[in-house]
Amino acid sequence: MYAAGGRKRGHAAAGPVLRWLLGMALERRPHALWPGVTSWPVAVLLAGSAAKLLLLPFSGIRFVDWLDNAASIALAVGLASIILTLLLRLQRRLLWRVRRKLILSYVFVGFVPVLLLVVFFAVAWTMSVLLTSTDLVRRELASVTADAQIAAGAVGVRLSGGMPPEPALARVRRVVGRRYDGISTVVLGMSDGEPPRAAGPWRHAPRPNGVPSWIGAEGFAGLVTLGAYDILVVRAVAPVDRPDVRTIVVDIPLDEDVLQRIEASTGVRMDAFGSGGADDGAAGVLLPAVSGLSGVGMWDAVEWETGESRTVNHPIRITPAAFYARLFGSVDLAGAAGQRTTFLLLLAVIGGLFLAIWVVAWVMGGVLATSITGSVHELFTGTGRVRRGDFKHRIRITSGDQLGDLAESFNDMTASVENLMHQAAEKKRLEEELRIARQIQMSLLPRDALSIPGLTITALCRPAREVGGDYYDVIPLDERRLGILVADVSGKGASAALYMAELKGLILSLGQIYESPRRLLKETNRIMAGTLDARSFITMLYAVVDLEAGTLTYARAGHTPLLYASPNGGVGANTFDVRVLAPDGLVLGLAGLEEQFNSLIEEHRIDISAGDVAVLFTDGVSEAMNEANDLFGEQRLQHVVAEHAHLSPLRLRERILGAVESFVGTADQHDDMTMVLLRIDDVGLGSSPEQAATEVSTTGMGRA
Repeated sequence: MYAAGGRKRGHAAAGPVLRWLLGMALERRPHALWPGVTSWPVAVLLAGSAAKLLLLPFSGIRFVDWLDNAASIALAVGLASIILTLLLRLQRRLLWRVRRKLILSYVFVGFVPVLLLVVFFAVAWTMSVLLTSTDLVRRELASVTADAQIAAGAVGVRLSGGMPPEPALARVRRVVGRRYDGISTVVLGMSDGEPPRAAGPWRHAPRPNGVPSWIGAEGFAGLVTLGAYDILVVRAVAPVDRPDVRTIVVDIPLDEDVLQRIEASTGVRMDAFGSGGADDGAAGVLLPAVSGLSGVGMWDAVEWETGESRTVNHPIRITPAAFYARLFGSVDLAGAAGQRTTFLLLLAVIGGLFLAIWVVAWVMGGVLATSITGSVHELFTGTGRVRRGDFKHRIRITSGDQLGDLAESFNDMTASVENLMHQAAEKKRLEEELRIARQIQMSLLPRDALSIPGLTITALCRPAREVGGDYYDVIPLDERRLGILVADVSGKGASAALYMAELKGLILSLGQIYESPRRLLKETNRIMAGTLDARSFITMLYAVVDLEAGTLTYARAGHTPLLYASPNGGVGANTFDVRVLAPDGLVLGLAGLEEQFNSLIEEHRIDISAGDVAVLFTDGVSEAMNEANDLFGEQRLQHVVAEHAHLSPLRLRERILGAVESFVGTADQHDDMTMVLLRIDDVGLGSSPEQAATEVSTTGMGRA
């Protein structure tokens, strides 16, 4: 409709905005992992952090310290709550998919027990090898200790027999030094102020100047640690039964030679224990690295100065080949009761942990499998019921995971299918009613050829839906006068079609009474204003062609203008000037505006001549839109009429339709399209039927 065109274009422009707002309202956003900034954990976390920063310059005051402690508690509570929320949401996301549940079930049931078995046997084997290796080294150290004790006893015997210290020490050095190159001895307690007599390098530790009080008259032999230097050495102390000599001390350092001898006997590789001798202070030698099993050996030792017992830990390495080459069947674990107890306790803890985790994994696997198979069974049963036509069946929803959502979707689907079946039946009924309404509406339009000498008329009505609100008619007033009208009821569909039918009956009655288009429109408005609802109105263009007088009288009630094309003989035989005839007028049917309608409505009259063409149309033609929502426009229509007005009305109509369809492209038709094309073939009294061939074409609704 012309007067309402701005409103209709506004509705078209507002459509995308409304669709966007509706999409935003219905959009489903995924749950965010991070809690909202308004949630209390974040608020508590921020408050605690801010409080600690504000109280930082005032630390040291008791009241401020209390507040700082409270802020620390709030900070910890907020952070713990956020972490717990994240973990719960992450757990829900990870376990929502059925595939992840199956994978997790496999991990618990299949992978974890195997991994625990591997860890269990690996730890058991490692502990067995390390404990056995430690005991092997302990036995070798006991052998070295026995050699030191024998050497000390041999020196003591010689000194007790009256041999001078130097020959006695030298003899022991020659005998024992073949096995222990670093053996060192010293004779303490010389009389008459003579210094102690020493033999050997004494590179491993400072030479002792006395014997601590904790050593008794029977002497000592074993591993000792020298606290000041953190040195481990095998030391033996033996008393001497001689007035000028009291004690003999023998040290066998655990140097590279001794450790290599231990490795050759046990297969255990150890680094040198270090050196802090008084002579050169050289560091202990680090043996070359060897691939294999690494661990820590533990041996009992005595602190030299205090006599306190302590456990010495030292790295050891052993290769599996060396271990199995020395099979630990001969190892005596009687002296390692504590280590054996610890080892057995560790094995018991690992075994109990393995059993507990296996039970938990079995239970969780069973629960997951039951939930999956139960949901699948429910779905299978439900699909079977639906296949038999029972759309009222609903699946029980027992979980909130993906299977629960699937069951809910199945229930929604069955409800939708049941609703769609009812809708399909209702739609079929409505389509049948619309088909009948379409036939009735088509019957209201002119269908029979009209014989008016001197005129050629063709028309088209194409509704946007099954039925529409556009209406045109050709009303014969007498032999040389014809009434032509085009009207458009606001809206589309059945309601517009009913108003259109009412309008037709009214026009057919009033057209025989009122010769003036203005008076006819005024009377039509008076009657329709009490009939239409408040949201409806009608636009209309009514023209009377008087061939006898050679005039065209017309009035317009808010409708699109009348395009009138006249031949321009000065330019060419096929050139036309097109005038846009748009007298003032308000739309029909607005209640309470009868006086305004009567004051605005105008009636115009123009002279007509042979060859003139008049085009009456509705806004469905001029406001046809393409995919970019651009309008075809009256200027394009005017240009098409001017270019092809020399053709017959039927061919001109096809050219107009072709131009509109080419402009619209694949876009849908959004409004009814109606056209009436009139060509003046002859004017006056001299015309004859042979000269005034008449063509009237009315096209069915919905067809070009």
